[in-house]
Amino acid sequence: MSSRERPRPLREVVFVDGVRTPFGKAGPTGVYAETRADDLVVRVIRELLRRNPALPPERVDEVAIAATTQIGDQGLTIGRTAALLAGLPRSVPGYAIDRMCAGAMTAVTTTASGIAFGAYDVAIAGGVEHMGRHPMGEGADPNPRFFSEKLVDESALVMGATAENLHDRFPHLTRERADAFALASQQRYAKAVANGQIGPELVPVATRSAEHGWGLATADEPPRPGTTLEGLAGLKTPFRPHGHVTAGNAAGLNDGATGCILAAEEVAAELGLTAGMRLVGYGFVGVEPEVMGVGPVPSTERALARTGLTIDDIGLFELNEAFAVQVLAFLDHFGIADDDPRVNPWGGAIAVGHPLASSGVRLMTQLSRQFAERPDVRYGLTAMCVGLGMGATVIWENPAWEGTE
Repeated sequence: MSSRERPRPLREVVFVDGVRTPFGKAGPTGVYAETRADDLVVRVIRELLRRNPALPPERVDEVAIAATTQIGDQGLTIGRTAALLAGLPRSVPGYAIDRMCAGAMTAVTTTASGIAFGAYDVAIAGGVEHMGRHPMGEGADPNPRFFSEKLVDESALVMGATAENLHDRFPHLTRERADAFALASQQRYAKAVANGQIGPELVPVATRSAEHGWGLATADEPPRPGTTLEGLAGLKTPFRPHGHVTAGNAAGLNDGATGCILAAEEVAAELGLTAGMRLVGYGFVGVEPEVMGVGPVPSTERALARTGLTIDDIGLFELNEAFAVQVLAFLDHFGIADDDPRVNPWGGAIAVGHPLASSGVRLMTQLSRQFAERPDVRYGLTAMCVGLGMGATVIWENPAWEGTE
């Protein structure tokens, strides 16, 4: 019997390690204002290899890097260019990927599928977004049929407007609830930093300023530790007069990069690499573009159904806080309290920032580190809403789980 006639068993895939740059504020005063996007990715790749010396660089079979705006220093097939710039052997290929906010998440699921299939043994996946250099939508040319034929509502191209639409659809998701959730995100993040839970995964980045010279980014720039409910209540609603979405209950505009090492479980064991998480399954789903924030609900339902799990099996949730209202919509759908300690226990994007295509691996890196602290938890979930009306969910298993079947 030839190899093509034999059944091909799938391999287990593990998340070995993840790192990220500190996240910066986009714009001329942000820490990365004069730092290139591709250099942020290079720093991440080099740090992954430095932290995992048991991985020979030539054993990396693929480098998949996501960016939403693939022009300038985020263009030129950034997975390949970053691999070359990082010093990986020229035999290591790479490519760019785009699913807007879920870019890095898709880089992970795509390369992980290749590992499970047997095409790769080891891959590096991640994402970058320099929103200061490349604002969302830069250079885009939406087809006029979208609006002339009413294929989507015009608000679908403005993420803040889609969040206001979600408040309209679910009026019980009030601004007060969104503000309270946002405050909790800031507080949980600050506590995690103080406890040393957030910090070890950060890669110090040399930054350049023509005016101030060289600097070193070692901490996230976006968090607002002095946030209060009173302060949040007084913020303007830029997407709609007398609306609900503010700069306080939404993620900001940010710069940053993330990356992780994925491997077949048997290969990780062979090389002596630690397995932080084991991939269980994933789901991507499309929804109405004008209410894209609801996307993680059906994507999670799909991922749960495909893996035979239920929402009650999930012990930790890392949900991307693009807007507080979309997280609240997810929690309400699944009957989870706004302040459930399983949800974003170290805070989320409202505090730390959301450099679009990079955020998926931030969620995964935090979940992996939480798994190491929580051997009582077997399954965790990373999920996010995606521009143009999509949802993305990846389910992971904790290799450190100490329970029984």
